Amino acid sequence: MASLHPKLEGYLLLADAVIITDRNYRIIAVNKAFENITGYTKQYACGKNPRFLRSNLTKSTVYAELKKELQQGNPWSGVFINKKKSGQLWHSSITITPIKIKDSTYYVGIFRELETLKEGSYISREQATEMKREILKVLAISCEIRDPGIEGHLMRVQKFTEELVYFHNERCQLNLQKGYMNNIINASILHDIGKAGIPEGILYKPGPLTHYEQMIIETHPLIGVDMLDKISKDIELDLLQKSFAIARNVILYHHEKWDGTGYPYKLKGNDIPFEARIISIVDVFDALISRRSYKEAWPMEKALDFLKENSGKHFDPELVESFIMMKESKNKQNEQDDYPMSQERAL
Repeated sequence: MASLHPKLEGYLLLADAVIITDRNYRIIAVNKAFENITGYTKQYACGKNPRFLRSNLTKSTVYAELKKELQQGNPWSGVFINKKKSGQLWHSSITITPIKIKDSTYYVGIFRELETLKEGSYISREQATEMKREILKVLAISCEIRDPGIEGHLMRVQKFTEELVYFHNERCQLNLQKGYMNNIINASILHDIGKAGIPEGILYKPGPLTHYEQMIIETHPLIGVDMLDKISKDIELDLLQKSFAIARNVILYHHEKWDGTGYPYKLKGNDIPFEARIISIVDVFDALISRRSYKEAWPMEKALDFLKENSGKHFDPELVESFIMMKESKNKQNEQDDYPMSQERAL
């Protein structure tokens, strides 16, 4: 077998297990840590496809995502459940990175055995989801701390988002990934963080806004995205990055309208990101049924009628249909909850 390119030799000195393959995914080198962890020698592994390590417990979707990213020339990170030579399962966090050297492409896989991490260093998917939700909740409330009633509004928006995204996914057979839906739910709470940059005299004005004041209100999605970009730049947590990407769409586009008359970019129809179309409905709905400084709470039926009347104009008609069906199925509660007052302007 040909000698290893000098630029790749340094990877074999890492303390974690390392596999290096050629462009056809045939192993050309492994390091001592790989041999010690797996029980397979370098002589046995080299020339083989790494699939001999598989345990059949890693989901096929993980391998599909891995293949897609590598074919596009992107690095990939994830968790595998592999099997050692002894038959013992091997849970590993892995990053595979394409390395181009002249006209050749190599793949460097770095495995960290999760079982050897110190207690508390590895968290489950469920724990990660809950952690993300709580971090984003604190962030959202901190940005809108001027309004004592805002936490109730944000929690209801998040609750309605969770109900709608799962109901709509099932009704329309969209087969959305659970991780994507959870990221929408987590990000929903950040939709109005840009209002932190709006003067209080405009945000809490009890009467109608002037044209100039409305123009200022309509800058809050842009302010919010700028805030998020600055925050996310300083937070290098992988578990938050997908939530931040979806939150960016929610913040920037949740005031766009289906017919193209919204703001800030007058996007139309399916050009508006799905997550923003979800939040648009639940945010307006909660604003309508809640008491605000400039309005009384609407009855549930009147708020639902408003959504129906604006289906295909303000809102995605398919999502409105799902929301109406969802709320009607919960009729038993009669929706007579006493919602706390939020002072700030919503629409």
